[in-house]
Amino acid sequence: MLVPLFRNRRDAGRRLAVALASYRESRPIVLALPRGGVPVGFDVAKALAAPLDVLLVRKIGAPGHEELGLGAVVDGHDPQLVLNEDLVRAVAPPPGYMEAEQHRQLAEIERRRRHYIGDRSPVAVEGRTVIVVDDGIATGATVKAALRGLARNRPARLVLAVPVAPADSLDELSAECDEVVCLATPDPFYAVGPHYRDFRQTEDAEVVRLLAEARQWSTVEPSTPAPG
Repeated sequence: MLVPLFRNRRDAGRRLAVALASYRESRPIVLALPRGGVPVGFDVAKALAAPLDVLLVRKIGAPGHEELGLGAVVDGHDPQLVLNEDLVRAVAPPPGYMEAEQHRQLAEIERRRRHYIGDRSPVAVEGRTVIVVDDGIATGATVKAALRGLARNRPARLVLAVPVAPADSLDELSAECDEVVCLATPDPFYAVGPHYRDFRQTEDAEVVRLLAEARQWSTVEPSTPAPG
């Protein structure tokens, strides 16, 4: 019988924060993948006194086969299009398709961002230490796109931090960032959910509440030294 490693996402976040404590002095930015990554990222950001923001990623599916990912649009101060070049060549979508899909997904990202944080702009990551947080990893496809998109915005250091993931996924993702911090790599892995005692779905209302609460300790813009 599989024994859960974490009580819930907040418990996982507090424990992950301990493993990331050395980053506090580098004044990092914490970017959480919604929705489940936000409760984890909240406690990481709180422990590190770091700004917390969401990192939205939208897949671009193939014409008539939405589940087949030709690429993804990654949210941010400078949004990025990340393509699976081999798949794009194999599928050969019609002229204008990728551009239209990119605009459509950017519009959806903007709609979701406004829902979560209102009119606040994404935090700029250039030259900063960036910690990407999720509640766990299965295949890693979304996280890979997120890391590739962020890397193009030239952070000083890019860190992936998750409570639990399969070792083979982490091996693949390690090439996309400077460091991977993971508390557990169970084998066999099965899925993320069984490693939590409480893995109920994170609701939008909780995401909005946690992001608003996080602003209490990150009201100073990352580029501006705190007073005193």
